[in-house]
Amino acid sequence: QVHLVESGGGLVQAGGSLRLSCAASGSIFSIDYMGWHRQAPGKQRELVAMIPNSGSTNYANSVKGRFTISRDNAKNTVYLQMNSLKPEDTAVYYCAAVRRDYSFTYWGQGTQVTVSS
Repeated sequence: QVHLVESGGGLVQAGGSLRLSCAASGSIFSIDYMGWHRQAPGKQRELVAMIPNSGSTNYANSVKGRFTISRDNAKNTVYLQMNSLKPEDTAVYYCAAVRRDYSFTYWGQGTQVTVSS
């Protein structure tokens, strides 16, 4: 079992920045990809960015060039630096951790990000 705890959400004006953190605990050895998804009101949950234990990161086209995902394996923590935020980035952001065999994805409880225009 893996437990994920997010932090860093909040309210920011358009053009501003926020940094999300997600700390993982439990069976960390079972995890490969970690990252972030988001869900806006009335919309489906969508991928934002994912990063594997080793290898290339993956970003949604809508955030490329503005968001940066990073990972500190020593701290079992993944970060999402969000710059040049737009009102359409407003959503609940969920941390995700994918098992090495891709059989299961663990989710955090979510953190609200609100960008005002």
